[in-house]
Amino acid sequence: MWQEWLEEFPKVHAVGWTVLVLSVVATLGLWLGNVKYRGIGLGIAGVLFAGIFLGHLGVEIDDGWLGFIREFGLILFVYTIGIQVGPGFFSSLKKQGLPMNLLAVGIVLTGALIAVVLGKWAGFEMPLIAGLFSGATTNTPSLGAIQEALRNLPSITQAQASLPALGYAVAYPFGIFGILLAMLLIRFGFRIDPIMEAASFLEAQQGPRKKVKRRTVVVRNRQLEGRTIGNIPGMRENEVVVSRIRSVIDGVVRTAQTDLTIHPGDILLAVGTPEALDDFVVVVGEVSEVDLLQTNGLLTSQRVLVTSKAVYGRTLRELELSERHEVTVTRITRADMELPARANIRLQFGDLLFVVGQKANIDAAAKVLGNSVKELNHTNFIPVFIGIALGIVLGSIPLHVPGVPSAVHLGLAGGPLLVSILLSHIGRVGPLIWYMPPSANLALRELGIVLFLSCVGLKAGEHFVETIMNGSGLQWMAVGAAITFIPLLLAGIVARVFMKDNFTNICGLLAGSMTDPPALAFANSITGSDAPAVGYATVYPLTMLLRIVVAQLLIIFFMS
Repeated sequence: MWQEWLEEFPKVHAVGWTVLVLSVVATLGLWLGNVKYRGIGLGIAGVLFAGIFLGHLGVEIDDGWLGFIREFGLILFVYTIGIQVGPGFFSSLKKQGLPMNLLAVGIVLTGALIAVVLGKWAGFEMPLIAGLFSGATTNTPSLGAIQEALRNLPSITQAQASLPALGYAVAYPFGIFGILLAMLLIRFGFRIDPIMEAASFLEAQQGPRKKVKRRTVVVRNRQLEGRTIGNIPGMRENEVVVSRIRSVIDGVVRTAQTDLTIHPGDILLAVGTPEALDDFVVVVGEVSEVDLLQTNGLLTSQRVLVTSKAVYGRTLRELELSERHEVTVTRITRADMELPARANIRLQFGDLLFVVGQKANIDAAAKVLGNSVKELNHTNFIPVFIGIALGIVLGSIPLHVPGVPSAVHLGLAGGPLLVSILLSHIGRVGPLIWYMPPSANLALRELGIVLFLSCVGLKAGEHFVETIMNGSGLQWMAVGAAITFIPLLLAGIVARVFMKDNFTNICGLLAGSMTDPPALAFANSITGSDAPAVGYATVYPLTMLLRIVVAQLLIIFFMS
């Protein structure tokens, strides 16, 4: 009876069976990924190996359902990646990130060259070579791009279509450990003390980012008599903001509006960097010991969140908060970084403003700015689905590249990724804001990659063990190891010898060029800090996009 029920269940309850299988694969795979040895584990790739295991046991789901779920998971994954990295994508390509991005591009292209040369020499088919390239670089979206490119070729057999996932699974384990090995060889080969290098790196990074300070200044310069606060010489250039003033005339502490006239003897509370405040004191008068924050009066200060669509992308000058509501914005906190409240700074969703004024006036300004924690944590899915739709359309447009025999498509991996990067960089189009709370972004990304890897693993599991035991599995592993290790070691040596780069930055570069979070975690552990994340974030966006395009080009160029 039970045997008959099990045989009939997948046919009678196809949807339920599909959900059941995917849930089992996800549960087993996530558990496997959390198992670590000396801090190193498979991570999300555990889902792939769980799928392979069940696929080897003969567990399968309908090909139609499998195809839809796999592609939808891939779209969710790459789209949320783009939303996360988009705001900093173009800034990472500026002068300070250009050398690192060039090295990362070199790592990608060298890996592709090694894959083709060694793969052709060993007699591998191109779908396998592309899969080895994807697995050796631990880049799952590129695997999706490979499989989609193969589906667009009419002459592909079922056996060829399964090769990329098999190659990916074989090459992936050393893809993780090869990055760590490259870091360790560079460390010991150049006799580097990673803790000292991390301290030096952080000191260099934090040097130009001086914290914003307060200083109380009494007006002594008689040349300022009758001038307004906004016209104090050098204040705009030095990005100093005056938040409060105690008038010499009546002794009342007021909000320092830019059009307020000053007189010798007035006491000002100024906010800016230490150097800027030094210059301000020279122009205005001398430092005072009076604490205007503790002086009796009606003024107060409050932190206000920017969550209103109406003010997103507008400057403080355009909002005229001082003129309209008699409040002063002295500082802005954005992504854990404190910024001076420049008049021309454009506000972003989630900015935290430090506002000074009377309580009623601050409340009025807060209504304009939004100041809604609920809105900040709310996920608006309209922009999400619009972005996905635009990404699919872009991914389906044929792009004709000179020298490539057939048109290139960004596909379901590249299209949504590129669109999400562009939209999140723009931030807002009319009433639509491309912002996603970090928790929601992470949840959708994890769901997407779990669905994708579950389906890929189930399909690859049919022939995985047979290939490893009876086929050329060891040869596959060797080629995959070369694809992983050689480009990383060369790039690390170039960065250290010729660019004199810090080991902390090199570790971030190597991890980011492989888009590999476990490698970043390892880099953090050996340097004793999270400083490698700077290099990781600098090269990650461009590398992710390039790996997707290169993987697809391998199929199109060599198989069309």
